[in-house]
Amino acid sequence: MACSTAPSGDPFVVSVAERAGCVIITLRGELDIASAPALREELGVVLKPEACRLIIDLSAIRYADASGIAVLVGGLRRAGLLGGWLRLAAPTPAITEVLAVTGLNRHFTTFPTVETAIVGPRLVALSVFLVRVVCDDGS
Repeated sequence: MACSTAPSGDPFVVSVAERAGCVIITLRGELDIASAPALREELGVVLKPEACRLIIDLSAIRYADASGIAVLVGGLRRAGLLGGWLRLAAPTPAITEVLAVTGLNRHFTTFPTVETAIVGPRLVALSVFLVRVVCDDGS
């Protein structure tokens, strides 16, 4: 677990876990110029060919500036180069707005929860399809 302190005095905390073949990085605090190096370092440690399916839980991030978002973009690029992916889970409204304003929402795949990010878009789409087939079938 990495930790740094923001100018506001609140700690930025990075914790890492593995679940269902994915590396889950949970962030808490502010993702800004003070905390970006801690996240960059953690991504450098965890992203490798055998661990390139990454989910970043943003549910406890209150604020992100350009330097913090740049680290996420770097992680997305590196995961792709390793043959994997990076998914964002539970972004707060503030983070969703930053991604939309910058146009990065078109590059990141976001999910409402870590659990749905683990399942991924294909299985979620398959579930919706199966529900529709069952309902259309009259069952």
